[in-house]
Parts: sequence; structure tokens; C-alpha cells
Amino acid sequence: MAWRDGKASGRRLLLFMASIILGIGAVVSIQSFSENLKENIATQSKALMGADFIIDSRQLPNERVQGIIDSLGGADAMEVNFASMAAFPKNDGAKLVRIRGMEGGYPFYGELDTEPISAAKTYQEEGGALVDATVMLQYNLKVGDSIKIGNAILPISGALKSVPGSSAISTSVAPPVLMPFDRIEETGLLQVGSRLEYQYFFVAEPTTDLEVLDAVLDPILDAEDADLDTHTVTSQQMGERYGNVGKFLNLIAFIALLLGCVGIASSVHIYIREKLATVAILKCMGASRKQTFFIFLLQIIGMGLLGGIIGTLIGLLLQQSFPLILQDFLPFEVSLSFAWQPVIMGLLLGVLMSVLFALLPLMGTWYTSPLQVLRVQENSKNTTRKAKVLMLLGILFFIFLFSYWLLENWVSALGFVGTILFTFSILAGIAIAFMRLLKKYFPTSWGFTSRQSMLNLFRPNNQTMVLLLAIGLGTFLISTLYFTKDMLLAKAELEDSAQSPNMILLDIQSEQKEALVNSITPKGLPIINNIPIITMRVHSIKERPINEIRSDSTANVNEWILNHEFRVTYRDSLIASEKLVEGEWTSKRVGDGPIAISISDNIARDAQVKIGDPITFNVQGVLMETVVGSIRAVDWGRMQLNFSILFPTGVLEKAPQFHVLTTNVPTAEASASLQRELVKKFPNVSILDLRQILSLVQSVLTKISWVINFMAFFSILTGIIVLIGSVRTSKYQRIRESVLLRTLGAKGKQILKITALEYFYLGILGSGMGVVLSLISSQLLASFVFEASFVPSWVPFLVLIPGITALVLAIGLTNSSGVLKSPPLAVLRREG
Repeated sequence: MAWRDGKASGRRLLLFMASIILGIGAVVSIQSFSENLKENIATQSKALMGADFIIDSRQLPNERVQGIIDSLGGADAMEVNFASMAAFPKNDGAKLVRIRGMEGGYPFYGELDTEPISAAKTYQEEGGALVDATVMLQYNLKVGDSIKIGNAILPISGALKSVPGSSAISTSVAPPVLMPFDRIEETGLLQVGSRLEYQYFFVAEPTTDLEVLDAVLDPILDAEDADLDTHTVTSQQMGERYGNVGKFLNLIAFIALLLGCVGIASSVHIYIREKLATVAILKCMGASRKQTFFIFLLQIIGMGLLGGIIGTLIGLLLQQSFPLILQDFLPFEVSLSFAWQPVIMGLLLGVLMSVLFALLPLMGTWYTSPLQVLRVQENSKNTTRKAKVLMLLGILFFIFLFSYWLLENWVSALGFVGTILFTFSILAGIAIAFMRLLKKYFPTSWGFTSRQSMLNLFRPNNQTMVLLLAIGLGTFLISTLYFTKDMLLAKAELEDSAQSPNMILLDIQSEQKEALVNSITPKGLPIINNIPIITMRVHSIKERPINEIRSDSTANVNEWILNHEFRVTYRDSLIASEKLVEGEWTSKRVGDGPIAISISDNIARDAQVKIGDPITFNVQGVLMETVVGSIRAVDWGRMQLNFSILFPTGVLEKAPQFHVLTTNVPTAEASASLQRELVKKFPNVSILDLRQILSLVQSVLTKISWVINFMAFFSILTGIIVLIGSVRTSKYQRIRESVLLRTLGAKGKQILKITALEYFYLGILGSGMGVVLSLISSQLLASFVFEASFVPSWVPFLVLIPGITALVLAIGLTNSSGVLKSPPLAVLRREG
């Protein structure tokens, strides 16, 4: 019976099914790609690191660290890496790059992809350099040309296409340049303040237990300002980072699936209402409640299973495009393979979600009386309050379980379910309020077509709430993402003022400062900031040495505080990106005793300190006692130099230091000219052009928002399918209305106008609701998350609202064409 009735209603059931296909496709594609990503990270972890494990340090190894390296049989390869300017004598170009001085046969897993291929093995013997392939294209360089790094001039041995563990985004600011370690001293760049990192690469014996090695050696190395990273731990950390992104995208896809399920519930409600007469006849012929219920339940199960199969296939096809979309963010090439878990999940989701959301309207068959064959019962009982509550709780419980499975945290899962409920409730509440207000304040003075189109919004079997939910939620997601991207870019943008720095000069030695200033000011360029920087580490917090804190498992001090090399400065005033939140600002040291310093709020939180707590610093071998005098809120998003620790004046002036200068260069051409000149005169100075950094930030945010919008667009597509399904489902109801209107004298143009106005109202209200809600959510994000001012863009108002309204109108009219063309006689005969 289910099969026979299903064949007769095939088109309708296909539309029900289409409501969930896209949602399942989105979830399966993300889940499948996430599984492949985990597998790739696990299998390529050695190639990503280039070794089995690494010991790294911000300074040359001390005696104890060197002893550990020797006890492990000595490093199989080593490097020192740092950022520096590189000059290209061929065309007088200059570029900020990351220098990697290599010694040994690194990488031991994976490979250096170079052109020519042989350059990867010969550059160290030749004393040459491997230069990033993109840089070589930008500066028209060829193998055999020269590169000047500090005081050393090296021949270019080859173009470097890829290095283990690097991605396109990570190499955009400072592309890599590999050179022999034994020529690093020649560059003269290893000076005070240079941001160096020494890395020692090891190939482990087959019997070595890397987990035990990490557990034993890492705490010892941490105490000596060094670190040990194994390829297994690194791959786990990388997997967690990409896994979190996958979870976020999965939730967006799950929202699209929920929208589709709301469409199913609404469509099945109308479908079952039209089948109640059939149910009553079956009961008159002796069918039981269970039999009639299971006939239509089987149809829903079949629909969900088929929808799950099609959605899963679409998801598997869709994931093929993900490596292309995400290639700039991934440090390796992803090879896709078949994973069973997402496939099984897609099939189960199709059945479970369909049945769960269809159960409530299906209960109408349970309470249908055989008497409905003889008389129509307008207010017949459809279901009990207890059944409704149990089914709604079942739906919420399933959503919570699925969210918990994705997020692996019950608090986050509860938050997600609460947010979904809140958003759906607001959209549904607005839809209900709109219909009630329309009834109460109906525009009786309007013309016939306008009144009739309004009446359609709350006629029997209307789809107003479902369509407003689908259209509103999709618009809300895309609009919120757009506003958020604008906020992030606004925080990063440079002020258009001659007194706002757009170029930062780093690693300036004290004896170079005056000569460098004299090279800049004659060009009419201002010296906006002249900032001294001193490097230091924490020695003790609240009179407890950091080694004691490290060994205390109950300590709440964040590990990075104990291991970090801080770069601090001294000045007598706050700057625009800082705000005093606690304590008193000390501009100049007066008297003896501990020095009152100012720390940022994140340092206070992570170091578990408050006003008056003592902190002792190791300033290049000299212990300096300080006390927390004030705590500042720092806007780290602003494109300027911010410091987490500030000293007052009169303390560090004679300490070993280097300097940072900032200036404002009016044009990109002037910036390039200044960089070329400074690199020639001061090869150790690194130059950051903030315009290039801002361009990279914009590029990264655009790519991220494109990926997220791609997933959010599934919500819009699901809404469109729900719209098509709703129009198709209530088609016969509309045909009857059309015939009655024609019988009363209405013309085809009038009926067309009534239909067009109805869908125009739905489109404008749904998209308008979505954009207004996104304005509210974006303002909350700006106030409580980004702590920034929010100036909304006009793009969602000028593009999203008209675009989605036009889309809804086009779909509504296209699917209603059959209603307008149906001859009245056919309907009257059917009624007879």
C-alpha cells in the first residue's frame, strides 16, 4: 500500500526528499574531508616536520641542552632561521624573507621541491641559496643570479617551490630562502635583538618510543628555554586545529539540514492533511490505526533513505573540490580516499531526521476518524499535547547528541542547541506576530489584488512561517559573516594620516640609529616612533622560581609565560591602542625598591597576577625585581606596535637594546625606493611595509569568508528547495482558489499579480528579517568579542535583500504557472 500510494504521489515525495539532500550533502562532504585530513596528517606527519623530532631554542644551546643533544647521538641536521631583508643586485630589488641557514641532509622525510631538481642536494656544497619560486618570478630572477643577505652575496642555485610544513599563507609575508649554515656568520645578521631560532633535527631509531622521549626530555628542555617537538605531537596539534575548523563548518552544514527538516515537517503536514480522506476510507474498510500509520511512515523512511543516498553521493563528489578551495591554508597536498563513517552517517541522518521531523504531522493519521468519509470535521483532533511534547523533546535530544558528537563538549553542544532554538524562535515569533498584526490591522481600503495577496499569507495550509524561517536564516548567516569580515578588516586597516605609521624598521642597533634617521628625514619622511626594545625572560612569579612552577601540576600559570622571551620597552605615557583598567600608571621611576611595571590584561590572566604582585625578570643575565603597578587593556588588532610589558623611564636606558623606528611613506613607489636604499646601507635592518601586510590580511579574510559563505549558501539553497516544495505541495489548494476567483470574475492578470505580490511579501520580509537580525548579532559581536565600533555596510541591504526577494519571486511564479493555466472545468469535474 505504501508503495502504491507513494508511486501516485512520487513528485511530492521527491520534493520532500530534496529538502534534506543538500543538508546531508554538506555534512557528508565536510565530515568526509575532515576524516581524510586527519588521515593525511597522521600519514604525512614526518614529511611535514622533515624529521622524527626536533629540539629548538631561541639561543645557542647552553651546556645542559648541548649535553642532551649529544646524548641522543648528535643532531642529524640543524638550522638557524630568522627574518631579514634580502637584496637582488640584478634589478636593485629588496624583499623581507625568512632566512634558513641549513647544515646536514634536511629534510629526512618529504623533499625540497626545487627547479632544477638537483639544486636541493647541491646548494650547500655550492655555497648558494634556494630562493622562493614566487619571489624569483616577482623580481625576474634566474638560476645563477645573485642574492645579497646582510653582508654576504650568494649565487642562486635554484627556485624553491615548496618546503616541508609550509603553506602559501604562511610564506606570503616572509618567503623562505635556504642557504648553507656555514655562511650565516658572513652575513653579520646575528646581532643583539635578532629574532633567531635554532633547530636540531633528529632521525629516531626504529625502537625509539617518541611519547616516552617527549615525556622525559620536554620538561627538562623547557627549564633551559628550549623545546622538544615530535612528529606525532605536532600532527596531533595540527589535527586539532584543522578539526576545529571542520567542526565549525559542520555546524553550518547541520543548520542547512535542520532547515530542510523544517521544510519536511511542513510539507508532510500538508501532504497528510490531503490524505486524511484516504485514511478514513482505509479505516472504514477495516484497516487499523497502526496499519494506516505505518503505510505513511514507510513512505517517509523510504524518502529519507533515498535522500540520504543521494545526499551522501553529492557530499562525496563535493569534497573533491575542497583541496582546491583550501590549498592556500594547508601545508601539504591532500590525497582523498573513501571513508565509511561519513557514508554511514549520511544514510542514518537521512532516515532519522526525516522520521523525527515527520512524526508530528504523521500522528494525524492516528487520530483520523472513519466518520470523516461521511462528514468533514474542521476541528478534528490531530494529536495529544503529551505526544507533541515527547516528539519535540526527541528532536531536541537528537540535535544535542549530534552536536555533542561533532563538538565533543557537552557545554558547547548545549550552547549550539540553545542558539538554534533562540534563532528559530525569534524568526518564528516574528512570522507569527506579522500574521497576527496583519489580521488585526488588515488594509481593508486596499485594492482587490493587494488584499487577496495579503490574505494568502494566513490562509489555511499557508507556508508563511516555514518560508520565513528558511529565507531569514539563510540571509542571517550570510549577512552576519559579511558584517564580521568588515569588522575584522576595519580593525586592521591603516589610518589615512601622515602621522600614522605604515612602515616599521626592525633590528636597528643603537650605533646605527642616528645614521638611519639621517637617511630617512632628508626625504621629507617623519620619524613617528623611536622605540627601544630589550629582551628578557621571567625568572620568578610571586617569589616562586619558574622551574618550581613548571614542576607544580596544580599551578595555573600558562606555560607560554614561563617559556617566552619577552620584548619590552619603556615610555612615560600610554598610546591610542591602550586603556588603563586597574592600578596607577607610573611614567618615571622614583626612589629605590621594586620597579612598578604595567602589564597587559592577558599577561595578568595567564600569569595569575594582580596589582602589587612581584615578578622578577632575567635581563640578559641580570635579575631585575618588579611589581605589578597597573594593568592595561591592549587592542592587539590595531596595525601598530603594542607591548604586553611596559617599564617606566629611568630604568632600562643603559641595558643592551635594539630599536624600532616607524615612518609614513606616501606611496608604494616611494616605499620600494626607500627599502632598496636602506638595505644597501643597513643590511641587518628588517623592513615591514604595513600596506603589504594589510593586503595579505584582506586576502586571507576574503578566502576564509568565501569558504564559510560557500557552506552558508547551502542554507539559502535549502530554503529555495523548501520554497519549491511548499508551492508544489499546496498546488491543488491554489488551483481551487484560482478557479473560484475566475468563477467570481477575476482575470488571469489579476491572479498573476496576487501570486507575485504574495511571494514579494515573503521575500522582502524573510530577507529583511535576516539582515536586521544580523545587524543585532554583529553589534553584539563588535561589543563583546571584537571590542570594536561597528559601522554596517550597505551591501547586504543593496544586494542581499533585493537579490533574495527577486529569487523568491521568480521561483514562486515559475512553480505557480500550472495553477494559472489550469482550466476551471477540470477542477469542477474533479470536485464532482
